[in-house]
This record gives sequence, C-alpha cells and structure tokens, in this order.
Amino acid sequence: MLTGFARAFRTPDLRKKLLFTLGIIVVFRIGTHIPIPGVNYQAVQQCVKEASGNQGLFGLVNMFSGGALLQITIFALGIMPYITASIILQLLTVVIPRLEALKKEGQAGTAKITQYTRYLTVALAVLQGTGLVATARSGALFSGCTAAGNIVPDQSIYNTIVMVIVMTAGTTVVMWLGELITDRGIGNGMSILMFISIAATFPSALWAIKKQGKLADGWIEFGTVMLVGFVMVGLVVFVEQAQRRIPVQYAKRMIGRRSYGGTSTYIPLKVNQAGVIPVIFASSLLYIPALVAQFSGGNSGWKTWIQQNLVKGDHPIYITMYFLLIVFFAFFYVAISFNPEEVADNMKKYGGFIPGIRAGRPTAEYLSYVLNRITWPGSLYLGLIALVPTMALVGFGANQNFPFGGTSILIIVGVGLETVKQIESQLQQRNYEGFLR
Repeated sequence: MLTGFARAFRTPDLRKKLLFTLGIIVVFRIGTHIPIPGVNYQAVQQCVKEASGNQGLFGLVNMFSGGALLQITIFALGIMPYITASIILQLLTVVIPRLEALKKEGQAGTAKITQYTRYLTVALAVLQGTGLVATARSGALFSGCTAAGNIVPDQSIYNTIVMVIVMTAGTTVVMWLGELITDRGIGNGMSILMFISIAATFPSALWAIKKQGKLADGWIEFGTVMLVGFVMVGLVVFVEQAQRRIPVQYAKRMIGRRSYGGTSTYIPLKVNQAGVIPVIFASSLLYIPALVAQFSGGNSGWKTWIQQNLVKGDHPIYITMYFLLIVFFAFFYVAISFNPEEVADNMKKYGGFIPGIRAGRPTAEYLSYVLNRITWPGSLYLGLIALVPTMALVGFGANQNFPFGGTSILIIVGVGLETVKQIESQLQQRNYEGFLR
C-alpha cells in the first residue's frame, strides 16, 4: 500500500490532486479552531476541560464536527447539516414523484437534486445554529460547568443573529470545500471531510482512556483498547466487503446483422446494504426526547423517566431501544433504497434472467427473499458494532467517546476503503500495479 502511495505521488496530475486535497483538509481543520464572535473563549475552554469525556447528548454531533461543536467555532456544525439534508432528500425521492423523476433523468436530474440538497443544508444550518446558540446561552451545552453561564456574555438579539449567520456561513464553506475535493481532488469530498472530523477526535479519546487507566499508569488499558480497535477494524472490513453475488445471464439478441447479449454478470448484494445510516437514524431518534426533556421546565414524571432511562448510554432500556431501532432502520433503508421489482423489470427488459428463476415476478420474489436473509446478519452486525462504546463504558469505565466502535469506526473504515479504491482506479488508468501486486 505504501508503494502505491509512493507511485501516486510520482504521477504529476495525481500528485496535484492529492496535494490539493491535503490543502483543503488543512483549511478545514484551521476553521474548526476559530471561535465565532460573541463567545467567551476562556469560559468555553474551561467547560471543555471540565466536561472532557462526558459530552452527553451532543457527543454524536461533536464527533461529526471534529470537536468543533463544543468549541463553538465557525465550523461548529461541521458536515452534519449536509448529511441530514442528503438523507432527507434520499428518503423524499421515494415519496415524491417529482424527485423520483429527476433521479431518473441522469446527470441533469442529479444536478437539480444536488441544488435542492444545498438549499436544505442552509436551512438546516440556520435551524441547528439557532438551537446551538440557544443551548449555549442557557448554559445547557455544558451541564455542571461553573462557567457555563458565561459562554455567551452578550445575549442581545443582534449578537445572536450574528452568531447564527457565522455558523451558517461556516457550514456552506464546509460544503464548498467538500465539493472542491470532489471536483479537483481525489473525489468523495464530503466523505473525506467526515473522515477527517472523526479521525481528529481519536488522539484525545485514546489519551483520555490512558489517563483514566489505573494499571501500569494506564498503559495496559491503552494497549487493550488499541488491540480491540485492530480487531474491530478487521471485523468491519470483512463485513463491509462481504456480498452475495447473484448470477445474471443475458440471452443473445439479433438486431439486424449484429448479435447482442450472451454475457453473464452478477448483482452484488452487500451484507451491510444500508451502511452507517441506520446508526445515524437511531441516534437521532433517541436524541430528540432527551433534548426535549433537557429544555422543558419543571420536574414532571415523563421528564424524570427520560433523564433516567434515555440519557445515560449504559442504561438497559437505552441499549435495548438503540439496538432495536438500528435493526428496524436497517430493514427500512434497504427497503427504500433497493427495489427488487424495479431490478427484475430492468433485467426482463434487456433480456436478463437469473439461472433457474423465471423472469418477472418470480425474480423479484427471489431477490426480495435473498435480500431479507442477508439483511438480518447485516442489521445485527450494525447493532453490535454501535454498542461497542457502551460496552466500553460499562467494562472499562472509558468515556462515551470510545473511538473504536459505533458510527466512528464504520465511517472511518468505509471512507478509507473507498478512498483507496479511488486512488487505485486512477493508478490503474495509468498502467501501474497500484496497491495490489
């Protein structure tokens, strides 16, 4: 692999793309450390230090922002509004016929959907920025911090509007940087920025585990976590690459004097067809009642029950609901993203068939049967991987930002594999051996 990277840097145009991508990453990381106007930077640093390892409700969003959320910087919202907008548009494509028609129009339709995604990203950034400013003003962003009330000294309407505008502008800049990497870099710009955001939190999380450890000054706990991390990465790579290949044969057709078809291919059905989206859905859904309870006044019974059962990540009710929601959303997302009837119709239209299965409805039923069977282990795998940080919290006493597990490890491995494939494909276009001999 290192030889492949060396060859990539020896190729002038590919080296230019890699250096451009690295430059954008540097700009992105600098932006995550520039505080927005109207924030007391000293109070924020004090609260971040006191709340280290106990980020509570904002842990997931803070991870996607590379730690910028709790620092309240210009890139505090990070890539999260764009991710949410993309998921919403993807779900609406199944529901709204107009969006479905745009999706089928090819490149022009995709460009239109991308434009809608940008508009929705800005709207969500305004909404999330307003919520973050309100949370910081109330002191709820760092519960238990003595300086939490001094984070936003000037609570005027003008200062609030300026803070929201700056964070919204920061989100649009992040979106622009991601698109620059896609157009002029090595591709997958948004995914790479997400990768960098999550990877940036790894050193601090690992060092916190070492500091909290008691055996051999914390080095035994640190080594154990690293060993578990390597095993987790190997498991995730194995499952993410696993797929069920359904053979497809295309019959020969004579059009004029030419013969078409007669080839054989396959339909790759991945074990984890839904990717990391079910974990994001489940986390977001459990995040809503806890957030409502945090901002509601009084000490009603439902608020107490939510705070006791749905806020702490190691509570049995939270663990059970989290696992079941991941399994449900895995099946739900696969059902809306892969349509067996549409695939069967396209195969029949072009003369394709699965050996031993009749074309048309029997093919759709067979694809649905196979998809349901491989989605079960995929959904259970997602649920177990997502619960690794919780098990670390219970077993090790580690903080809730245990790096090797959950959403972080899935995104890190998935984006890493995809980026390597991108570089490999560009090397193969230039007749190089690439990463694999």
